[in-house]
Amino acid sequence: MSLDALRETLPAYARDLSLNLSTLAQEATLEDRPKWGTFLACAHAVGTPAVVRAFEAEAAAKLAPEAAQAARAAAAIMGMNNVYYRALHLMHNGEYRTIPAKLRMNVLGNPGAPKIDFELWSLAVSAINGCGACLDSHETELRKHGVSAVQVQTALRIGAVVNAVSRVVAAELARRG
Repeated sequence: MSLDALRETLPAYARDLSLNLSTLAQEATLEDRPKWGTFLACAHAVGTPAVVRAFEAEAAAKLAPEAAQAARAAAAIMGMNNVYYRALHLMHNGEYRTIPAKLRMNVLGNPGAPKIDFELWSLAVSAINGCGACLDSHETELRKHGVSAVQVQTALRIGAVVNAVSRVVAAELARRG
């Protein structure tokens, strides 16, 4: 399924999402690799099959296989980290923040794409997963490496729209189901 085909499946009540998806696909604030990696990581983070397929198809033409794999890895590792670090942040007992996580995170050291892209993809996935601690951590790294506030915002917008589109697609399948 192409991105245009995905947009056509959206019901009238989600017209704004379709328009936002189109606008973000044309967005020039991010270069293609960071932008399409963000789309792909976010689609994998939510996991709605039709949306994953649409962004896999788009990414195949715009990302090297290693970058696509790294975007998927960002969704995978942040799926774990966001739950763990969000829980530590929410718990009142600070003792848990002093204990080593003891979770394998080797992909962070060698993600298979430029580290700054991986940070951007991790930020967008962290927004979807609602982890404030991870959002702050990734945003700090991005800004240290010269990523602008507008570029960070673009990644957050992509995450928001992919999340909403995924939920509408899933809800429509359930409604017809």
